Amino acid sequence: MRLKFLSLAAMLCSLMTIGAHVTSAWAAETRMAPIPPEKYTPAQKQAVADFEKARKAPISGPWIPLLRSPELMTSAFTMGTYVRYNLSIGPMLTDFGIMVVARIWAMDFEWSIHAPQALKEGVSKDIVDALADGRRPTGMSDDQALVYDFSTELQQNRRVSDATYDRAVKRFGENGVIDLVGLNGYYTMLGMTFNTARISAPDGTKLTRFPE
Repeated sequence: MRLKFLSLAAMLCSLMTIGAHVTSAWAAETRMAPIPPEKYTPAQKQAVADFEKARKAPISGPWIPLLRSPELMTSAFTMGTYVRYNLSIGPMLTDFGIMVVARIWAMDFEWSIHAPQALKEGVSKDIVDALADGRRPTGMSDDQALVYDFSTELQQNRRVSDATYDRAVKRFGENGVIDLVGLNGYYTMLGMTFNTARISAPDGTKLTRFPE
């Protein structure tokens, strides 16, 4: 009995050590620090110049790690300009959809930008708070519920049910459906970038990770 107890204690100690190591790894500092401009390659210089001309702002957030692949970065921000500003579903539903994806991927940086914007666009604080908590919001409009259902099905199930697809086509048309797919795909790519590079939000926003 004593031998079994000692073996169990040793196993628990080992698991605690592994858990501490994993926690430490996830708590590590941001990876992929900004590249000093004097070390830019010609392709990186061009990518930064194109970005700053298009966005009227210096690179920040996900663009810092994405600059490691300047051609990918340029393609991404070109797509991002359309997804962010020109989707056929309109600005309020765009920001709402971005928040849904940002919550799924625990993108602190994007949440800190788009939650305040969504509030300005008319999304209620109760809905924003529910999303932040990882809950399905109550009181959503029919359009918001449709964007939520479409996005969560696509993200969690890797597909969209016939019922949700039919609702989306009826409401937004095939153009709107593909725009929703584009929104989910683009911000999923950013989520993967944020979570690989461990980019924190400038205002200290920290969404709960699921599972913890």
